[in-house]
Parts: sequence; C-alpha cells; structure tokens
Amino acid sequence: MKLATWNVNSLKVRLPQVVDWLAANPVDVLCLQETKLRDEQFPRDAIAEAGYEAAFAGQPTYNGVAILARRDTVGPPADVVVGNPLFEDPQQRLISATVGGLRVVCAYFPNGQAVGSEKFEYKLRWIDALIEWLKPGIRGTAPSAGGESAGTATPLLALLGDFNIAPEDRDVHDPEKWAGQIHCSDEERARFFQLAGLGLVDTFRLFEQPPRQFSWWDYRMLGFRRNAGLRIDHILVDAPLAPRVRACAIDREPRKLEQPSDHAPVVATLDG
Repeated sequence: MKLATWNVNSLKVRLPQVVDWLAANPVDVLCLQETKLRDEQFPRDAIAEAGYEAAFAGQPTYNGVAILARRDTVGPPADVVVGNPLFEDPQQRLISATVGGLRVVCAYFPNGQAVGSEKFEYKLRWIDALIEWLKPGIRGTAPSAGGESAGTATPLLALLGDFNIAPEDRDVHDPEKWAGQIHCSDEERARFFQLAGLGLVDTFRLFEQPPRQFSWWDYRMLGFRRNAGLRIDHILVDAPLAPRVRACAIDREPRKLEQPSDHAPVVATLDG
C-alpha cells in the first residue's frame, strides 16, 4: 500500500498535475490540502476517470481537504467524518475516513501567521483539540463524530497532511534564520512531538535520508532553485503500522512544473 499527501494550493489550478501524477504514481491513498473549491465544484468526474473515489470537504479561496482512494485496490472511503467534533471550526481543514482497513486522517494545520498573533493561538488550540480527538484512535478506536470513544474499531491509523510545522532544525534550510519563527517555534514543535507521544511515528524519519530534504519552498526569491525550503508535510502512522513502512520520500518533480504548488508530494510505502 502506498499513502501520499500533497498540498496542491488550488485543485482547480493543479488538477491536470494531480491527474498526471496519479497516472505516473498510482498510490492507493492521496490526501489533498488547500483544494480551495466548494463541494459542488469538486472534480468528481476527473478523479473518477483517474481511477479514484473521493471524500472531500471544501470552501472557496481557502482551505479544503480531500481523501482520494484508488478504486481497484482499496475501494471508496468509508465512515467519513468532516472536521473535529471536539473543536467547532468553520474552516474546512480536517477529514477522515476508513480506507482499506486503515483509518486515514487528512489534515491541513493552520499556518499561524506569526508567533504570538491571534492566528498563532488559533493554531495551537486547533492542534491541541486534534491531539485530544486522536487519543482514542491511537488506542484502537478510530475517531468519529460520536466523540472520544465512538467509531470503527481498528488498530491502524495514519495522519497525513500539511502540518505547517518543521519539527527539527534539519527540516529547515536555515535553522538560525528560522529559529523561533512560525513553523519552527518551540510551541509548534512541542505539539508535533506531543502527537508522536501519543504513539505516532514520523515515517520519513524511519529511514536514512539525504540532507536538506524539504517539502515546501517559497515562490519568492528563487526558493526552490536555492532549495531554501522546509519539511512541513508529514505522514505519521501509529506504532502497530510502523513496522510495515518500507520507504518514505518527497517527490520534488511536481515542484519543477510550470505553475506548480509550492508544496511537493510525500509518499510512504507500506507492506500489504
């Protein structure tokens, strides 16, 4: 099984790139963030023609998330839950579903804007609520709209998405410049490791990786060309699933296209 996450920064703009990427990389599950589409605008037909079924929650201009499941390998997403029942939020940042026996949570964490700002405080509250909601799932009960203990029993859970957090200095092109800044603050990093403390494993760090591996580069100042990036897109799995992970890599190729997203896909390969 292959799991992938990609902040596409507008599915309307990037749809041809997503379809082409899926044709070349037929992953079983693809989580998308920043689709920026109303639900009635979601490209169901194009996704279906690519061989995938989708669960999605969108809104115009900002946010929007989707889970794409390959029809001939894992079947359509089931038991879909939009949002976090422990955190009332008009922003469409979270969707979860059971796919191929795995509970998949697709998340677009708030950016936070600047440390100390109201948006930063919202980011911290959002993550805290996510941690509380995920706890029962990691203990063996998938999170659902029913609350802390309701849901579909499964020991396997994966959290994928744009976390807007670079957890360590090695995930930052210039750690000194970014020290204490948004995406790299102590508060944000502490929450990333709180997620890990629940029993989630960063699949990328299960393997030896080349240095300076990033998943996001600013459009400005030749960020991608200079490899001045951050690793803020992650695939975390719970401990029972971790032994099945065989590889995890960042695919830089889509970032080289014309009018690319500022993010690159991350792909984890699992046994079974």
